[in-house]
Amino acid sequence: MAASVEPARRSIRELVIQSVMSSHAQQEQRRRRRKSLSWGGGDGGGAAAVGDDGDTGFWEEEEGTMELAQIGAERTKNVLILMSDTGGGHRASAEAIRDAFRIEFGDEYRVFVKDLFMEHAGWPLNDMERSYKFMVKHVQLWKVAFHSTSPRWVHNLYLAAIAAFYAKKVEAGLKKYKPDIIISVHPLMQHIPLWVLKWQNLQKRVVFVTVITDLNTCHPTWFQTGVNRCYCPSEEVAKRASVDGLKPSQIRVFGLPIRPSFCRAVLVKEDLRKELEMDPKLPAVLLMGGGEGMGPVKKTAKALGESLFDKELGKPIGQLVVVCGRNQTLSSTLQTIQWKIPVKIEGFVTQMEKWMGACDCIITKAGPGTIAEALIRGLPIILNDFIPGQEVGNVPYVVNNGAGVFSKSSKQTASFVAQWFSPDSEELKKMSQNALKLAQPDAVFDIVKDIHELAQQEGPLSQISDSLTSSFLQPI
Repeated sequence: MAASVEPARRSIRELVIQSVMSSHAQQEQRRRRRKSLSWGGGDGGGAAAVGDDGDTGFWEEEEGTMELAQIGAERTKNVLILMSDTGGGHRASAEAIRDAFRIEFGDEYRVFVKDLFMEHAGWPLNDMERSYKFMVKHVQLWKVAFHSTSPRWVHNLYLAAIAAFYAKKVEAGLKKYKPDIIISVHPLMQHIPLWVLKWQNLQKRVVFVTVITDLNTCHPTWFQTGVNRCYCPSEEVAKRASVDGLKPSQIRVFGLPIRPSFCRAVLVKEDLRKELEMDPKLPAVLLMGGGEGMGPVKKTAKALGESLFDKELGKPIGQLVVVCGRNQTLSSTLQTIQWKIPVKIEGFVTQMEKWMGACDCIITKAGPGTIAEALIRGLPIILNDFIPGQEVGNVPYVVNNGAGVFSKSSKQTASFVAQWFSPDSEELKKMSQNALKLAQPDAVFDIVKDIHELAQQEGPLSQISDSLTSSFLQPI
């Protein structure tokens, strides 16, 4: 009898891949047993199949999911936008894209904005929002997490491990919405959905695109070579996409998607100030603390209250608008201060385009969405903070293009505004012009029009490789 040979020790990566493939095999066996399940163009036996003539497959109803719908048919097409509330920018971009689809194409598309990980996966995917908020409050934790997961072999390994546990659940979520088009606006929303499409032989039937919502500095997980398009907000991001393996045909530089109501609003500053009960003549500065009212808002507001009051003339040279977001304590505290200048204190606002349109400059942290909106309104920007990692590059993007300055000092920030508001200063006007040059107000419409063109094309739409697992098998 031949001596038994002890199997060689397998690597962690091999174990992960074996687990994924084993799970898929079991899933295929269960699918074949479901006599009622057919994927179209096929054998009637329930296996995933696509006809040689290119006939389109089907998403089918099974145990509570939606009815059969032929992908690519003459009907209302489903668009699934994948996002996560890890920071406000991802949802804002998702909703901007949804609204642009409705404006441009009406009932031609049915758009869903969903967090599939929250709805269908387990920990840690369904806990990303809470984890993110905790880490950005303890900013060094986020800095370590961002940079330690940047190497390709690191994030490929943990994404493969996560897929081994949750790919089937994500598949159930995709099946629920039976999308013709999938749009990812989050760096972790490409890999598992693309893998699922490959398993179901749908990678050439579903248009898959990524819309990057970081303005300059990006985590490498944004760049997945299996997508039809990668929409970049700047040339700097496009260069990173090219370095990470995306082809020129996959890359488009249109800008950051901003709400259509913001981009196409025709606003007159004098009318806005009257509507918002502001002083019609004094220049105005907008101070923001984000949705949660974070950062040195109180300290900066008090410094502005002093710098914008001319002691010699005994009158204000400017006015202040403070947006406190959901921070009611901050709002209440600011309301008790005896101001020497006109001050408007607001909580969470829904018509930011009006407040920006009524002001002459803005003070904010380096969030990409706020920066893009300010540029559209031609507002010079004072950046007073940033999140390490994805927001670091936003500072030189604004400063080096002459659209603003950076200062963490509340007194220096107030001094900048006082200088800009002085009668003989031309700096405010020059920065406003530079901001408008950087602005890309039509970005969201350019994106949805390009996606629409992709959806209208016939034949293979995807550049997905023969094996999605190949990205996880690159040598370390």
